[in-house]
Amino acid sequence: MCTDETPSVQETYAPNSICFGCGPANKNGLRIRSLRSESGLKMRFTPTLEHQAFPGMINGGIIGALMDCHGNWTAAIALMDAAEDSQPPCTVTANYNIKLRRPTPLGQELIVTGEVTELKEDRATVKMTLMAEDKICATGEGLFVAVTEGHPAFHRWN
Repeated sequence: MCTDETPSVQETYAPNSICFGCGPANKNGLRIRSLRSESGLKMRFTPTLEHQAFPGMINGGIIGALMDCHGNWTAAIALMDAAEDSQPPCTVTANYNIKLRRPTPLGQELIVTGEVTELKEDRATVKMTLMAEDKICATGEGLFVAVTEGHPAFHRWN
């Protein structure tokens, strides 16, 4: 888990979120902490024993959850900034894909970056990279869309 004292975007804008990947209020979740960077968002995460697929290596589903949630927040913050709003819109994943390029080791800090490659009024395409020990372990891309009143996820960050 991230130990940086700077409040994450999740803690700032969705402190009551119960999302497994990024919800600060989910005590059993991954509780990722995404922070602003020069090109988007960046997060650090140190996996623990329960995140393994086999001894010493992280489960692909955990990798997917890290990248999905981080990509979603990268999109939300970019949409907020572009609209010059004080709160990000609630965004959901329309689609995402990841490529597992090498086994991701246990016991190493993982660094995930998210960078918007295309921004429209209500959606963003985000490129994501997961690294361990200065090696790319996974890459991905996702489309994240802002939802409106009436969508089941609309109030999930409140």
